[in-house]
Amino acid sequence: MQMQNNIQSSSSFSMTDDNAPLFFFMVATALSHAAAIYTATTDPDNDDDKGNCENHSPPPNASISVYHNLFQEQAWAMDPQVRDTQWRSTYGVSYPIFARLLDQLRYHIDPQSIRIPLHSALAMVLCRLSQGCGTRTLASQYKVNPFMVAKITNMVTRILSTKLYSKWIRMPNGQRMLQNIQGFKDLTGLPNMCGAIDGSHIKIHKRPNNESIYKCRHNFYAILLQAVSDHRKIFWDVCVRAPGGTDDSTHFRESSLFNKLISGNVLMESVITIRGNHIRPYLVGDWSYPLLSFLLTPFSLNASGAHVQNVFDAALMRGMSSVEQAIGLLKGRWRILQDLNVDLSHAPQTVVACCVLHNMCQKAGEPEPPMWMDPRENGPVARPLESEKSFHYFGESLRQALLEDLQERHQRFMLAITKSTFIAY
Repeated sequence: MQMQNNIQSSSSFSMTDDNAPLFFFMVATALSHAAAIYTATTDPDNDDDKGNCENHSPPPNASISVYHNLFQEQAWAMDPQVRDTQWRSTYGVSYPIFARLLDQLRYHIDPQSIRIPLHSALAMVLCRLSQGCGTRTLASQYKVNPFMVAKITNMVTRILSTKLYSKWIRMPNGQRMLQNIQGFKDLTGLPNMCGAIDGSHIKIHKRPNNESIYKCRHNFYAILLQAVSDHRKIFWDVCVRAPGGTDDSTHFRESSLFNKLISGNVLMESVITIRGNHIRPYLVGDWSYPLLSFLLTPFSLNASGAHVQNVFDAALMRGMSSVEQAIGLLKGRWRILQDLNVDLSHAPQTVVACCVLHNMCQKAGEPEPPMWMDPRENGPVARPLESEKSFHYFGESLRQALLEDLQERHQRFMLAITKSTFIAY
């Protein structure tokens, strides 16, 4: 946002005036920016630090507190609908979420380490994540050094991806597990499904040194996000630890989630029995993942199997659509993920931080932005490894049992409709 050079006193506006809500937003923003003016310590080894910045001294702590209180008072005094619409367009979140996030970050950030008010720092970071802005653009808007923009972005995303991760991204259990299972059953007709998994390439802005391992199958340089979501498009596990040239199955096998699943330490509650098969809560994935007892995949590609298999696959892929939509919303709301312009060493934490913010928005019922559509999946079909043969065998048995159960329920349903029609006549 552009900072206003001259702003009149709020007393000259009426709260009933149509311009008042926007005015209060501009006052709050101006106070935020005014409190942020200072001189950042430069790093001679960083090219982004070579901008021209005026020398200012940071306001004393008492002044920062006053600015912060005024910021909050003006923001809460605004018309909520106008305020939150403006906030979302600039920062990606409504003001109540902004304020909640501010309170959570307060426990982890020393004000002296950033030398600007925390609400200014958070606004700057959210603006960068939601708009995809570069450090120089934000440095100009916030009157700070580009190096400080990068430093504060790294600090906030690191806290989001570590300190706040477990608060907002958690594996389901207990009542939440039952809700997930019921939600997926309503969506797909299949019992005991608790999550959908998929991979997504996050394009990186700068050409990496080791180009071959970062070039993905879509012919751009990337890192790989693995995400598991529930039926509400809320992530309950994310992993970003592989370069873009890695396939989904390899990334999955290298994740901590795979180790937990293969050892039987998670997703062992709510086991059901169908046709003599004990079925634990399972994930659903596409053909890029191996068929295992805890991860079911389609029978065939592109509906090329038998009719009953295609019906089952269609149900399975309805569950899969939840994670595809979740990733689409993630990239649509946090546009920095469409072309990640951070240092490669900070790229994974930035992606995970955006996943945390995504969950905050989904759980709060924020309006969903237009989805970003990933390139069509064209990865290799995953095969089970020798060490996974037993899991693959049970996966085949469970998938067949679920298919037969689905077919039987469908036949009973059609028979009931036929009987009711006959009685009606």
